[in-house]
Amino acid sequence: MAKQDRAIRTRRAILEAAAAVFDERGYEAAKLSDILALARVTKGALYFHFDSKEDLAHAVIDAQVSVVPTAPPQTCKVQEFVDVGMVFAHRLTVDRVLSGSVRLTLDQGGHELNRSGPYREWTEINLALLREAKERGELLPHAVPEEVAPLVVGAYAGLNLMTHALEGDRSSMERWASALYHHLLPSIVVPSVLTMLDLEPGRGARALGVTEGATVTEAVTVTEGATP
Repeated sequence: MAKQDRAIRTRRAILEAAAAVFDERGYEAAKLSDILALARVTKGALYFHFDSKEDLAHAVIDAQVSVVPTAPPQTCKVQEFVDVGMVFAHRLTVDRVLSGSVRLTLDQGGHELNRSGPYREWTEINLALLREAKERGELLPHAVPEEVAPLVVGAYAGLNLMTHALEGDRSSMERWASALYHHLLPSIVVPSVLTMLDLEPGRGARALGVTEGATVTEAVTVTEGATP
């Protein structure tokens, strides 16, 4: 049992270190030596858990949905749909594994990587909530969940690219996500439901029930002077 716990902690340390390096440098510029130095593990330990840099990158990509807590259930399914996105935007600023996973998903380098998983998973999560909202009469008759869900996922991808390009980080993502919902939802949500929604920045933290700006996962940065 002790060995199993140690193996789990080691794998997590490698995953977090890899996410930090990928987030800062991108896939192609990232070096395994930097990941080893940051995780403080041996090359043997890394290869025990991951076959290659590509395998490690896929593990970080696959962690994108699993590291984000599911938004707490809401009586209003449109609010829950909003909360999924706002929690995601909030966690981007405090969870390095999520941030690194998003960087890899959007990175143009490393053509061997399969980046489709997160897009499909986020679309399915949003689609399920929108379908339930439609069944409950929360959406206008013309709203098509099968169209809205991928549009929102695509919009988030674009906002992630834009904020990172303009600002070097994603600290404004929740503000832009709020603007997205303010402009989108009036065209698809029943007015009586729309007036009850919390679409304001900070909703992600409020939905999680944590203090805004609190560190959920300790951010790690690439060690200065790591061996190239």
